[in-house]
Amino acid sequence: MLAASALVLAVAGCIGPRPSAPAATAVAPPPAWRTALAPGGPVRADWWNAFGDPVLTGLVARGLANNPDLGSAAARIDEARATERLARAQRLPLVGGSVPGTTGQTVSPLGTPSDAIGAQPAVSISYDLDLFGRLRQANRAAQAQLLATEGARDTVRLGIESSIAIGYITLRALDLRLAVARQTLAARAEGLRIARRRAETGYTSNLELRQSEYEYRATEQLVPAAQLAISRQENALSLLLGDNPGPIPRGVPLDRLATPAIPDGLPADLLRRRPDLYQAEQTLVATDRSLDSARAAMLPNLALTGSAGVALSTALANPIGVFTVGASILSPIFDGGRLRAQTDAATARRDQAAFAYRRAALQAFREVDDSLAGVQRSGEQAIALSGQRDALAGALRNASNRYRAGYSAYIDQLDAQRGLLTAELSLVQARADRLNAYVTLYQAMGGGWSPADITATTR
Repeated sequence: MLAASALVLAVAGCIGPRPSAPAATAVAPPPAWRTALAPGGPVRADWWNAFGDPVLTGLVARGLANNPDLGSAAARIDEARATERLARAQRLPLVGGSVPGTTGQTVSPLGTPSDAIGAQPAVSISYDLDLFGRLRQANRAAQAQLLATEGARDTVRLGIESSIAIGYITLRALDLRLAVARQTLAARAEGLRIARRRAETGYTSNLELRQSEYEYRATEQLVPAAQLAISRQENALSLLLGDNPGPIPRGVPLDRLATPAIPDGLPADLLRRRPDLYQAEQTLVATDRSLDSARAAMLPNLALTGSAGVALSTALANPIGVFTVGASILSPIFDGGRLRAQTDAATARRDQAAFAYRRAALQAFREVDDSLAGVQRSGEQAIALSGQRDALAGALRNASNRYRAGYSAYIDQLDAQRGLLTAELSLVQARADRLNAYVTLYQAMGGGWSPADITATTR
């Protein structure tokens, strides 16, 4: 026993103090995040309903039910759960049984040989005492890895929800672009009719007719381009829904989709709800537990073994009880540096997970700030483009009236038409960008915020 204690102390002195995590992995929220909100409820699981479109709600439900990526994530959780059960089973006693049979001859006191048939059923038990927590830490690492896998599944789920919402908003924006192109094409067709009649009567030159034809053809090509983009977007959405390529139902138009309310102050603690940040945190915990298990493997291991059974034979009048009890201490003396290398590798993996957690936290702050800026700036851009569109619409009416009255050249009307088309398409894109910024904000916040957070904030 003294020799074993001395061996334990010697090996413990060899492994040295436990390495600390890199100090550079600490993350502090930016000063702008220090505005606290009252404690709210859990993250909204149906944040997409805030846009007020039942069709979008149905599409998200279909995607969550049929998307193959979620099925793959669920299978990875099953694998991690089985790995955790295996690690937990390593800490339990191992019980086995055997029934070996024997045949032979026996010699009686009178010298008469006789055949003998025997059997020795036995039950054996082995148990690792795990004095230094090698198996216990491995079990905890498996538990943390299971939680990290569940966080990865939630990350995939949130990504699917956001991708469907963004894809639907983009589809409604393309529908509106197609409507604008068709309206403009109808106006250009009317202008071409007037220009052709004026040219035939000799009131204007053929130059204005050719210019009108050019503008009509330039607008005409926008229609098939928008239709092609719509078909591709529908196919992309069908893939997210887990369906074959096909048409996608429509609901509320783009300009009638609701814009959710955003609190003025969003606390940094809300970001802990992000599944990717939770995954990185649990991965760090798992690698830290794995490091503890690797360090414990460098210490002696004490195992208890025992067996009990009976010896049955035709040569014996009564069965004979047989049992054994033993213990073994296994300690590394010289392994060529294998255990030290395993510990160093576990330390490096723990440091990698720590830096990955830092990066995930910084990325979370960045995504939220980008989304908030996108909501604000795209809204300001949409307001400015709306005013520009109204001004260009008025300019086009004036230019058209002056052209028909013969007070201005046709080029003035063409310039107003081009400017109005550009402004209308830019306004559609700005509205889509603003709605997509709301989606990315929900995604960046890990699924949004509770109603209590909104009511506790003064807008």
